[in-house]
Amino acid sequence: MQVNLVLGQRLRELRENKEISQIELARYLNISNTTLSQYETGKRVPSDEIKIKIADYFNVSLDYLLGRTNIPDVAGKINSDNETAIAQQKHEFIKSIKNFFLCEEISDKEKEEVFKVMTSLFWESRGDEKTSQQKQ
Repeated sequence: MQVNLVLGQRLRELRENKEISQIELARYLNISNTTLSQYETGKRVPSDEIKIKIADYFNVSLDYLLGRTNIPDVAGKINSDNETAIAQQKHEFIKSIKNFFLCEEISDKEKEEVFKVMTSLFWESRGDEKTSQQKQ
């Protein structure tokens, strides 16, 4: 799925989950509701500035908005929020590695993704965030 379609779908889901109208969100973003509608349908891509405003408004990461992760939490949240994010990462890891054990063939891209997740979990388990960031 293209990034603008993922972004649009996530934007609509976030807005609807928060139970706000397109008009309300468009006012906050200082854009027209037509423009917001085009973002949600993937017909138009918001500027980086608007993406940041959207992420801040819904308290999600840009990676989540762009479909790079399915974990909506902003990186760096403390205590229980951080523990929840780690638990979700572990859950995603288990799902992603399932193919590794069930299939005879696994693509190079999938191998790379499994390696990235394993590396990230390893460094997080050591509590060494600075080293984790350097390794990624």
